[in-house]
Amino acid sequence: MQHVAVSIPMVRGLSPVRARALWLGFLATLLVLAQAVMVQARSDSFAPLVERVSPAVVNITTTTLVEGRPGFEGIVPKGSPFEDFFKDFQDRNGGENRPRRSTALGSGFMISEDGYVVTNNHVIDGADEISIEFLDGRKIKAKVVGTDKTTDIALLKVEADKPLPFVSFGDSDTARVGDWVIAVGNPLGQGFSVSAGIVSARNRALSGVYDDFIQTDAAINRGNSGGPLFNMEGEVIGVNTAILSPNGGSIGIGFSMASNVVSRVVDQLKQFGETRRGWLGVRIQDVTEDVADAIGLDKVSGALVTDVPDGPAKEAGIEAGDVILSFDGIEVKDTRSLVRIVGNTEVGKTVRVVVFRDGGTQTFKVTLGRREEAEAAGPRDGGAKPEATPKEVLGMTLVPMNDELRGQLGLGKDAQGLVIMDIDESSQAFEKGLRAGDVITEAGQQKVRTLRELQKRIDEARDAGRKSILLLVRRGGEPRFVALALQD
Repeated sequence: MQHVAVSIPMVRGLSPVRARALWLGFLATLLVLAQAVMVQARSDSFAPLVERVSPAVVNITTTTLVEGRPGFEGIVPKGSPFEDFFKDFQDRNGGENRPRRSTALGSGFMISEDGYVVTNNHVIDGADEISIEFLDGRKIKAKVVGTDKTTDIALLKVEADKPLPFVSFGDSDTARVGDWVIAVGNPLGQGFSVSAGIVSARNRALSGVYDDFIQTDAAINRGNSGGPLFNMEGEVIGVNTAILSPNGGSIGIGFSMASNVVSRVVDQLKQFGETRRGWLGVRIQDVTEDVADAIGLDKVSGALVTDVPDGPAKEAGIEAGDVILSFDGIEVKDTRSLVRIVGNTEVGKTVRVVVFRDGGTQTFKVTLGRREEAEAAGPRDGGAKPEATPKEVLGMTLVPMNDELRGQLGLGKDAQGLVIMDIDESSQAFEKGLRAGDVITEAGQQKVRTLRELQKRIDEARDAGRKSILLLVRRGGEPRFVALALQD
């Protein structure tokens, strides 16, 4: 062991013993101050916060009448000596198709003293009976006010003879990565339980078009679904919805739908019993660097319009190939941001939409429709029209559309464009996902029906100094833009 000598400074007029005592006292004072600073830096106990918010958190129990268990087939092999035994057992117990009740558990929270409860849609979906239990043991039957499968949110209502405890939504946009949060709920049916963690990430998307999840390492398990995620002010900034786990248990990756999404949905469910989201009426894709270069766009941002079926955008004059840069005064960063902005806008509102077209910007006034009505009406087809003799262009063997090809591809009689008959697997077109059977309907944001028209578009792009050309490609009726590098 290495020994280190520490010299003690001498103070004039004091003996070595007295100087040592003073020095040790000084060190002790420093230690006490350091401990005080550490205690101050540590977060206070969560107990006061938990005591304040827990009365508004509820356990949710649902029961559903389901068909009886399946027959013994699959339990024992056919012809097995146990086959008769299982059949006799089922006969004695009333047969195999007798209905039975299935029970499920979840969490929720009160948002008003008059009995509105928020939870996940998947917690109550298909339930015949819903019961909520408060922290003090009270149980009350609940009814469904409205649900939204898109965000997995449900609004319930209970009737009580006195005001109920409730919590309020906070502003989820102010939550920062690293902030403390607590989750309260009914994990694995264990009753009221609290877990603490931090905000691990923001703006996570899982599978929905309106997803805005807060990721947290606060333990979330089965049964926590529908429960609240609180900030340190006791405000709900998320609804615990999903976990990422290889084994079904918490591994520290949980997702809570952001309160700013939930509160809008809840307001609409409370007012209308359903959601009413704005609808622009366009199909879109993200702008990539090669797409931006192909159309002369300075910045890789916005939403590229691939198709404009009958609807608000078409009536206003927006066209395929336009890049939406701004919607109702809000900058559009990508397709996800446009979908969210439009969905959060009031149905019937007239908004200004700024698009990039032909090297400049244009502004259109669009009166929004309702997304739910458009989806209920089904997909709208966007069209696209003729020659023969295949030709290889940019690694693709192309032929103009004809009646025979329309029949083979299952397209309408008005379908037009150039059909990819074959494709070089070493070409960029193949790397970008183009395949035989795809139909090219536009090049350089202009319709193409013949190989001559396509070649003209390519020559124009080269003359303009473009490094790539933008193609509108349809597969099974679904359009997308692909930018291909121009060969020298």
